[in-house]
Amino acid sequence: MISVSKIEKRFGALDVLKSISANFEMGRSYALIGPNGSGKTTLIKSILGMVVPDSGRIEMDGESIKGKWSYRQKIGYMPQIGRYPDNMTIGQLFSMMKDLRSDCKAIDEELIEGFGLDKIMSKRMHTLSGGTRQKVSAALAFLFNPKVLILDEPTAGLDPLAVEVIKEKILTEMGDSKIFIITSHILSDLDELSSHALYLDNGSLIYNDSIALLKEETGEIKLGKAIATIMRRNQKNVIV
Repeated sequence: MISVSKIEKRFGALDVLKSISANFEMGRSYALIGPNGSGKTTLIKSILGMVVPDSGRIEMDGESIKGKWSYRQKIGYMPQIGRYPDNMTIGQLFSMMKDLRSDCKAIDEELIEGFGLDKIMSKRMHTLSGGTRQKVSAALAFLFNPKVLILDEPTAGLDPLAVEVIKEKILTEMGDSKIFIITSHILSDLDELSSHALYLDNGSLIYNDSIALLKEETGEIKLGKAIATIMRRNQKNVIV
């Protein structure tokens, strides 16, 4: 389990995260939702140790992550935009990552084959389209069979067939032994792939519970409309 307790982060005069508390439990998939600038990326980077909160505590499996790095071996991360050495081939990139994680024996190459990357291993990274780079990022996230997967816009830039490949992979991997944290502006994807939702707005956590309960509370069938209802309520409260 990942536990986030009263996390706060400020960049200059801007409060990016305002006392955020949430638990991410095994066997659940969490949709991390919010408008641009709501704090989603900062929260993800805080969990990854790429941003150090000003206050609060983050734990994985009951231990604080502060000043530690080994816990990251349990996480597979797919960034929205993957940046890799331009002159390295796809094959060299995967070989390098396997060498760095030589202690991991549970290698998962299903997405490499599913995306057809095994057929273009000699291509250099600077020659790849944005969609193919996304496929590489997705395959790397799942490569070492991590128990936590953080996927930032996983379907962005992918062709329809590739979208179905990664969706099927996520749905197959869901279970008691995995945590998924997924961000996307395509709410229909999150509706399909997530059991719970966290809605952030202006650095504050507005909603944190099951998607089923969210739909019940708002009277909406689709996640997108349910979130829109929450947004309107929040804006009205701010105005008041």
